[in-house]
Amino acid sequence: MNENFDKRKMIEILVDPNVSIILSELEDGGKESIYLTQKLQISDIEIKKRLAYVIHHGFVMINQDENKTIFTADKEKLNKIMEMDENFSGVVNGLTELDQYLN
Repeated sequence: MNENFDKRKMIEILVDPNVSIILSELEDGGKESIYLTQKLQISDIEIKKRLAYVIHHGFVMINQDENKTIFTADKEKLNKIMEMDENFSGVVNGLTELDQYLN
């Protein structure tokens, strides 16, 4: 795992629609690649390609078990990068205000 990463590049990858869906699926635990490929309608190779940077830097891990590939997320590490980015805090604050207005 490499701790030196380009923060902007990481943020760009994390907000990619497919990566966001994958990460939301991993929130409640690891998922098999077959589940993710069916959910996103993209190949296992494409999932690994889209996640390559976050995998390289330890935000997502791949575990091979017999003929299964299981993806898991380091939620603590993902939360830290989101909390550190001023753009995300602005989005979260805006969504919170919108939610209060609508409710």
